[in-house]
Amino acid sequence: MTNEDIVELLELTAKLMELHNQDPNKVKSYATAAYYLDKYNERPFAEMTEAELLQLKGVGRSIAGKILELVNSGTFPELSELLEKTPEGVLEMFRIKGVGVKKVQVLWRELGIDSIHELEQACERGDVAKLKGFGQNIQAKILEAIAFLKSQKGKLRMNKADHLANELREKLLVHFDQVEISGEVRRGSETVSRIELLVGADSPVEVQRKLAEEPMLAKDEKNSSPFIWRGSLTGASVALEIRVVPPDRLVSELFLDSAVPEHLQRRTSQGSTLYHVASRQAFADEKSIYEQAGLPYIVPEMREGLVEWDWSENHQPEELITWDDLRGILHNHTTYSDGRNTLKEMADYCRDLGFEYLGVADHSQSAGYANGLNIDRVYQQQTEIDFLNEQYKAEAGDRKPFRILKGIESDILGDGSLDYPDEVLASFDYVVASVHSNLTMSIDKAMERLLKAIANPYTTILGHPTGRLLLSRAGYPVDHKVLIDACAEHNVIIEINASPWRLDLDWRWISYCMEKGVMLSINPDAHEIAGYHDMHYGVRVGRKGGLTRNFTFNALSLEEVQAWIGKKKGLQKVES
Repeated sequence: MTNEDIVELLELTAKLMELHNQDPNKVKSYATAAYYLDKYNERPFAEMTEAELLQLKGVGRSIAGKILELVNSGTFPELSELLEKTPEGVLEMFRIKGVGVKKVQVLWRELGIDSIHELEQACERGDVAKLKGFGQNIQAKILEAIAFLKSQKGKLRMNKADHLANELREKLLVHFDQVEISGEVRRGSETVSRIELLVGADSPVEVQRKLAEEPMLAKDEKNSSPFIWRGSLTGASVALEIRVVPPDRLVSELFLDSAVPEHLQRRTSQGSTLYHVASRQAFADEKSIYEQAGLPYIVPEMREGLVEWDWSENHQPEELITWDDLRGILHNHTTYSDGRNTLKEMADYCRDLGFEYLGVADHSQSAGYANGLNIDRVYQQQTEIDFLNEQYKAEAGDRKPFRILKGIESDILGDGSLDYPDEVLASFDYVVASVHSNLTMSIDKAMERLLKAIANPYTTILGHPTGRLLLSRAGYPVDHKVLIDACAEHNVIIEINASPWRLDLDWRWISYCMEKGVMLSINPDAHEIAGYHDMHYGVRVGRKGGLTRNFTFNALSLEEVQAWIGKKKGLQKVES
């Protein structure tokens, strides 16, 4: 039972208590505890005593007892009772964006709706629009949200799929020498509909026997065969496929399983296809397959049948961005806004990881939901940054220089303006401009808003350009070409938000950015020190789109970044 699991169950308890009209004070106590515990990351709750839990903000004796029960048994009586009297379909309705507990309660109590399917039918009949507090617009939005959820069913985000695939691989390596992850996970897909692994073994029967002993696996007997195990992982909705191949064929089969059909249909100089070359013989490594075909080597992430062949005419795989190429970490949040670690904690860990600079970008003043910084607190934070930078300079010794850059994640307001007066914006080293509110927009409204923000001379980086949340929210519509062209015109960097919930900008537009000379920055949007490691996901989708280190802003050294910022500020003065 992780801290995240406990917070999630406390939040669920608060929702269910509100749904069933229980004591508002109890609802508030659970919700408050979940809110504060979500920000705590120093120790696992599972390792804490009741006395230690009581020292945490938002935790009283009752909540502490519930946490201990969750640690010991995975639930507690009140939660179990609430779940027993709540249809599973009602719980699923909590996943619909824009439908809070109160609306779910009305739909369930007044219309008798207890599943997403029934809700969809009621919307199509127009019944939902007739309810007080709903109307045609909300009904239409519910239908859109349901359609999106249905399209994402059975998928996992990259991080979850990667974790499960590697966990299963480690278990299989106990029994077999050759186990490889293939398919969408190996290609670094942002969402995964099927986890695939290959086992190199001479005895398919032995593999099947070991798989049958693994409690985390549920076999689909009907669709499996002696050579292909199909089924699912316990607790995960995604499909799972494990294929047994002869050991000498592992490389060829791994290659074939890690490329889409369009990539494999690439013609060789002899007129055959890449697929035929790989399937006709065994190879020692994947590069040998391309050499035999007379084609340039393509890394697994790029085998999507889209831009890789054009990209290979001008680039080499060695140019692709890697984690080791990154020199700094931009777009991060501290306890000044909604982060879980202090400014010094975030900076110290960044330096300990070997990076040269940390770009702080806490939320701006309009983001009340995230404790956004008013102007006084902006200057308070900047004073602390100056103090810490002097400390790092004095402590440097033989270590390479390290610096905190003064930034802000400024909300792009409804009219496209940024969230502070120009004199405040001018005080930052850089500004990440992002949309966080009023996300339901037509493409015309979204583009009007974004283009005005891009044209603002103080905008350095356009943050998570579409506002999407993978498997949860589609984001607002944008014209990517117009948006990228505008960033090229105004020398604005585009963010690849590396949070596995976002991965926005979508990798499919990276090649157009590079074509137009627009740099990209792989930003973790970290709200705690562990969030820095999300940049691994950003690197994967960056490579997927062909992003080279030369086009990656935070692959620049501290000196290069400071020079770039200085040039941008010079242009600001000219424009003002």
